[in-house]
Amino acid sequence: MSDRAPACDHGPSCPTCADAAVAMRVLALASAPLEPARCTTADGSEELVLLDLVDAHVGDEVLVHGGVAIALASRAAGSAAA
Repeated sequence: MSDRAPACDHGPSCPTCADAAVAMRVLALASAPLEPARCTTADGSEELVLLDLVDAHVGDEVLVHGGVAIALASRAAGSAAA
């Protein structure tokens, strides 16, 4: 048995090595649980994002992966604290 970690040979689509979360700002919250909120990237692109895993409010910055916010990056000034 080798002591070396296995090499990742999956190219640019490796879900463990290549995927990254994208920072997005929350523009509008969903009207019901399990519905997506409206968010924007730094370049102004808007996407619908599920916020069910984080306690985010309008103006907060979240890290998004696969259309789901997986972490709160920063709170907006005056945003409700958890």
